[in-house]
Amino acid sequence: MMKAISRILKQVFFYARKKLSPRQFFMLSSFAVGVLSALAAIILKSFVHTIGVWVNYYAAHYEQFFLFSLFPIIGIALTVVYIKLILKGDFKKGSAEIGYAIARQSSKLPPHQTYSHVITSALTVGFGGSVGLESPMVSTGSAIGSNFGNYFHLSYKDRTVLLASGAAAGIAAAFNSPVAGVLFAIEVLLTDASIGAFIPVIIAAASGALLSNIILGDNVLLSFSQHQPFDYHNFFFYIALGLLAGFVSLYYARLLERTEKIFTGIASNRNKIMAGGLLLAVLLLLFPSLFGEGYESIKMLANHQALEVARGSILFPLLQNDYSLLLFIGALILIKVIAVGITLGSGGNGGNFGPSLFVGAYLGFTFARLINMTGLATIPETNFTLVAMAGILSGVFYAPLCAIFLIAEITGGYDLIIPLMLVSALSLTVARYFEPLSMEGRKLSRMLKANVDDRDKYLLSKLNLKEMLETNFSAVRPDDSLRLLVRVISISKRNTFPVVTQTDELVGVVHLDNVRELIFNTKVYDTTLVRDLMTDPHAVDMDDSLHDILKKFDETRQWNLPVVNHKTYLGFLSKARILSEYRAELMKTI
Repeated sequence: MMKAISRILKQVFFYARKKLSPRQFFMLSSFAVGVLSALAAIILKSFVHTIGVWVNYYAAHYEQFFLFSLFPIIGIALTVVYIKLILKGDFKKGSAEIGYAIARQSSKLPPHQTYSHVITSALTVGFGGSVGLESPMVSTGSAIGSNFGNYFHLSYKDRTVLLASGAAAGIAAAFNSPVAGVLFAIEVLLTDASIGAFIPVIIAAASGALLSNIILGDNVLLSFSQHQPFDYHNFFFYIALGLLAGFVSLYYARLLERTEKIFTGIASNRNKIMAGGLLLAVLLLLFPSLFGEGYESIKMLANHQALEVARGSILFPLLQNDYSLLLFIGALILIKVIAVGITLGSGGNGGNFGPSLFVGAYLGFTFARLINMTGLATIPETNFTLVAMAGILSGVFYAPLCAIFLIAEITGGYDLIIPLMLVSALSLTVARYFEPLSMEGRKLSRMLKANVDDRDKYLLSKLNLKEMLETNFSAVRPDDSLRLLVRVISISKRNTFPVVTQTDELVGVVHLDNVRELIFNTKVYDTTLVRDLMTDPHAVDMDDSLHDILKKFDETRQWNLPVVNHKTYLGFLSKARILSEYRAELMKTI
C-alpha cells in the first residue's frame, strides 16, 4: 500500500515538474517538504508519547519506581544496537553535521537520516533519556529536504533551501510555531542566506505547523495559555535574569562538552551503556522530572504547581518547606545538563533544544520564587519562567530571534515581547563574550577547520580542495639531467615542474623562468642535474584550510602551489581557480 502511494506521488511530482516553471515547482517542493517533515515530527512525537504511556502504566501498575528509573538504559541500549547493527555505525547528529553537509557535501545527507533519527531518538527519549526531540526533528526534516531535492536533480542552491525548509518545518511542527521555525533555519543553518530563501522556508514552516496543529492539537505540544502582562517596574529584575541566563548558558555548554568527553574515553559500548544507564537511574530516583523531555514539569512550574515536580522523588519526604523545595528545583538547573551529557555520551540520540527550555524554565522559576520569598519585590513567577526559557535557548544556540518568537508563539501572544527581547539579548551577549561561537558552531569550525563566524573563511571552507586539484603537471626526479628536463619542458604546457623521489615525495619544484637561459646552453645538459635547479616547493598540505593556503599564495607571490599529503605529491592548486570558485560561492548568497 505504501509503495503504491509512493509511486503515485512520484508520478505526480514528475508530471508537475514538466508542467510548471522551475520556480513554481520549487515552491511546490517546499510545501511537500514541509508536509513530509511535519509528518515525521508528528510520528516521532506520537511514538515517544506512546512509549511514555506504556512506561508510566508499568511504573504505576507495579508501583516499583526504582525499576521505572532503569528504563533509560533500555532505550540507550536499543539505540546503540540499532546504530551499530542496522546503520553499521554510519550515524551523524547535531546541526553542525548539517552545516558540514551544506558546506562540504553539496547539501546532500544520507537517505537513512529521513527515518533513522526518528527511530533512535524515539527509543532514547521514549524510555526516559534526558534529551529533547527537536534536534532529531531538525535532522530528519533536513534529510527529507536534501533527498527530495537530490531525487529531482535540483541545483545545490535549491537543495540547500529545501534542506533548511525541512528543518524549519520540524521546529514549526514541534511547537506549532512557524515563525520560530523559519528563524531557526535562517539563524542556525542558512547564516548567509539571501532574501529569496525566505519564501520557500516560510511555506514549509507554515504547512508543518498547520498539519501539526490539526493532528496533535495541544495534547503533545508545549503550550501556555495564561500569563500576566508585562510590568515595567520589573525591568531591572529582567536585566538581572538576562545576565544570569548568559552565565548559565555558558555553564550548560561547557559542562555538556566535558561530560560527553568523559564518555568518549570509554572504549566499550557496553560499558558506556551500563555507566550511563546506572547514573541516569540514580538521578531519576532523586529527580524524576529528568525523565524524557520534561515538558510536563515545565507546565507544572508555569501553572504554580512546583511541588508536583518533586513528586515521586526519594527526597520528597524531606521537602517540608518552601526553601527546601526551592533548593530542590534550583539543583535541577545544574543537574539537567549532566543528565543530558550522560544520555548523549552513553550512546543515546537527542538534542539540546528541549533541555535548554527545561533549564531556562527552572532558572526563571527559581529566580522569581527567590525574589518573592526574600521580600525584595513581588514578581510574576510564570512570566519569569517563560522569559528565562528564551534566555537559555538564545545563550546555548546563539539564535535570539528564534528564542524570542518561539516563546511568544507558544504563549499565544506578544505581551512579553519586551522582556523576551531584553533577556535573550543579554544572555547572548554574555555567552558570546566568553565563547564567540555556540556549541554547534565550535564543532562545525573544528570540522571545517575554519571560523564559521567569519563570512570569508566560512565561504572558503565550503570549497572542495580535492575538486580544485590540478594533476596535469609533469614531474621529474632530482637526479634527472638537464637534457631530460628540457625534453619534458618541450612537451609540457606548464611552466612549473614538481620534483619528486621514487616514493613520490615532493622535494622541490623547477620554474621555467629559472632555467630559461640554461636551455640554450647544450654544453651543460649532461653535467647539470635537476636537484641543482630546483627551489623550495612551498607546498601546502591537504589538511590546510583554504584561508591559510591563500595566505601562503600571498607570502610566496606564486600563482600555483604544490599540494602534498604527508609529503606525498598530489598535484597543484591555482590561486586563480580558488578565487573563481570563491566568487561563484559568493554569488549563491546574493
